[in-house]
Amino acid sequence: MARPSTPLLSPALIGDAGLELARAGRAFGVNAIARELGVRPSSLYNHVDGLDEIVELMRGRLITSYRVDPSPRPWDAYVRAALHAHRRMYADHPTLVPLLIGKTITHPLVIEAYDELATVLVEAGFPEDEVLTVIAVMDAFAIGFGLDLASPDDVWRPSEDTRTLGRLLDEAERGDARADRTFELGSTLLLDSLRARLARGAD
Repeated sequence: MARPSTPLLSPALIGDAGLELARAGRAFGVNAIARELGVRPSSLYNHVDGLDEIVELMRGRLITSYRVDPSPRPWDAYVRAALHAHRRMYADHPTLVPLLIGKTITHPLVIEAYDELATVLVEAGFPEDEVLTVIAVMDAFAIGFGLDLASPDDVWRPSEDTRTLGRLLDEAERGDARADRTFELGSTLLLDSLRARLARGAD
């Protein structure tokens, strides 16, 4: 019997299958991914060591879709673009967030993207002993606002009369419009504070 011209399994196919399950909001693991690919779970172990490696494959596949080129643009324009892209990434894959944040990042493409960000911040003039902290703030910001974008249209629904909240909700935007407005204000505040901190360092 002739061998298939296209391999039935590869790390890329396994990572993509995991992402498809995550995007669909379906539970996934080694068994679920094997079912998605129509193979036995044991077959996956010829290509990956287990779920941790699959998560890293998924992380690497994500970065190819949501990575932001740092040049040519000012550092703050790059940071804003990165925040937008990463927010969208987490909003598109909310069920994946606990696995992504619960595992040490090792995928070469993701490490490379973080290295680009660190280099941009250092070259902009941020003190090297603060750069990792700034990156962690950006990550927390993008994760939080990504999950906010993935939240229900109505974040609050009081069941009883309120002094202020109910009136504000009656006049407020809902759904993506609310989430986008909140993100734009938040990212502006974050960037303003980073610019101010950078200026104080220069002084």
